[in-house]
Amino acid sequence: MSRPPLPPPLPPVPPRAGLFRQTPPAAFTPVFGLFGLGLAWRRAAEAFALPSGAAEILLGAVTLLYLFVLAAYLAKAARRPGVVAEDLRVLPGRAGLSAASLSLFLLAATVLPYSAGLARWLLFAGLAVHALLALAFLRALLTGPAEQRRATPVWHLAFVGFILAPLSAVPLGMTGLATAILAATVPVALLVWALSAPAVARTPAPLRPLLAVHLAPAALFATVAAGLGLALPALAFCLIALVILALLLVAGRWLTAAGFSPLWGAFTFPAAAVCSACLAQGAEPFRSLGGLLLVGATLLVPTIAWRVMRLWAEGRLAPATNAATA
Repeated sequence: MSRPPLPPPLPPVPPRAGLFRQTPPAAFTPVFGLFGLGLAWRRAAEAFALPSGAAEILLGAVTLLYLFVLAAYLAKAARRPGVVAEDLRVLPGRAGLSAASLSLFLLAATVLPYSAGLARWLLFAGLAVHALLALAFLRALLTGPAEQRRATPVWHLAFVGFILAPLSAVPLGMTGLATAILAATVPVALLVWALSAPAVARTPAPLRPLLAVHLAPAALFATVAAGLGLALPALAFCLIALVILALLLVAGRWLTAAGFSPLWGAFTFPAAAVCSACLAQGAEPFRSLGGLLLVGATLLVPTIAWRVMRLWAEGRLAPATNAATA
């Protein structure tokens, strides 16, 4: 008596993705912007003699959010360290990882009023981590396809981003270090601006939001120079930042022609940085202009951050930004 035929084998069940196995680096970009917004509000509280509670609450909340996103990405990297190099191969990954390391500088500035020792430790940790990231970024450019070696605004984040260190170095009394960083990063930013300028008009619509990153170096140079007492360079860079901001606002519809995407996170930190640059000048009309810009940034930055984080919560941010999977 013959046996009945066996049923066909069931298809293999795909393995379930582990927790944080595909954490997208793009989640760091709006957090970076929120840090900048909180520090701008702290500066505004000093400039307009306002209560500082709201700024400190915002900075505390952003710190917790940053630590959560950082833990999620470290959990992914611990599963398979190679994902870091894979994330550096794509533009959103390079921007996000740069924002992750640069946020250490902003975290140092955040905790400075509460613990100078912790701020100093975070400052040097940020310098070390960002230097390693810049080297990895450079290696990815040199070993990747030739088209990846074209200058993009993200180069500012990787190679000029050290200019964020003086935001805590100056209050900590390390003016020599801050001056050296300012002197070293200005020529790099000028080079990136020069290399990027010819391709601006040819930027594909989905990548145009990244052009807002060109605003950040000028704004940060103005803020740092003002902190170092270099009034004339601070004023010059502030005016340059305002000119770039005006060009971005005029080109707003062109910049956003592709509709909302995770790359809109690139609007967040520059919007906050230009507010701080104006407020750092101290005198009118820059103080009032900084206040007005801060109102606009307060409407813009959290809105974009919420939409990007919602994409992550819905599981859509990683595929939209080609994030590597551990």
